[in-house]
Amino acid sequence: MEKIRLKELLENEEEHKHRGYNYAFLDEDTKREIRRRLLKAVAIPGHQVLFGSREMPLARGWGTGGIQITLSLIGPGDTLKVIEEGYDDGVNAVNIKRLIQQTTGTEITTDTRKATIIQTRHRIPEEKMTASQILVLQVPKPDPLRLVEFSQARSRLMHAERDYHRLWVHLYEEIRKRGGKAPPGMRRPVVVNKRYIMDPSPIPAWDILKLSQSETLFLFGAGREKRIYAVPPHTEVEPVEFEDVRFTVEDFNGKRCAKCGSTESYLNELFGEDGEPVLTCSDTSFCLKRQRGGRID
Repeated sequence: MEKIRLKELLENEEEHKHRGYNYAFLDEDTKREIRRRLLKAVAIPGHQVLFGSREMPLARGWGTGGIQITLSLIGPGDTLKVIEEGYDDGVNAVNIKRLIQQTTGTEITTDTRKATIIQTRHRIPEEKMTASQILVLQVPKPDPLRLVEFSQARSRLMHAERDYHRLWVHLYEEIRKRGGKAPPGMRRPVVVNKRYIMDPSPIPAWDILKLSQSETLFLFGAGREKRIYAVPPHTEVEPVEFEDVRFTVEDFNGKRCAKCGSTESYLNELFGEDGEPVLTCSDTSFCLKRQRGGRID
């Protein structure tokens, strides 16, 4: 099987060289470097690993770190899914899919279960993922300590010494501003393996709990900040919280999706044709699959 796989990779690379670019756009040395950084990130869960981020043919802020991870891992046998805040057809998702498909020829899907690599911006799919899948998250600001410490050198030392007291004070002040209530879940710091405090990317609190003890490998890439970090399968991930002010997720009790009727998914508030607010599933492919009885045609 390994010989067949290698032959397919070489043939695919030769085909793309004739088109004027390397397979998966990045040169082989760059992909090799990123894969080595990923191995270190997996070995030390939650630890930020520096990498040589490259310029990409996409606008800054469009997840160039996540794209570089995906391009370094993807092969001819993979199936890719890209989502933007749950949408498969968002501008960010469509352009990333176009770049990857044009430089690899990889099969694209909207079905979470069929994908081997899922690249996402601000959401984790509703369907439970498996050990055979990799989820790549785009990250704008990877270091939660930058909220309280401007110096990169100082924040790296604080991580090394496990000195997070200023972050706890910051969280305390945020709770005081809200009258004793926990702040929203977007970018809520988490503790990985009882060691590093990590930024889970701007995902809702609803998704943060999916990181803990998952079967899937989570990879995080920040292109502008040149950082890579990871949460391996079966790793404990806990939200930063106080004993008397617990971490809470968005409350959708008694509410359901107007399209598929789901009461177990993260809901977005949109406006219907009559101008009235309507709740629908944030994960569009999950919603469509429910509407079609478990299929995505």
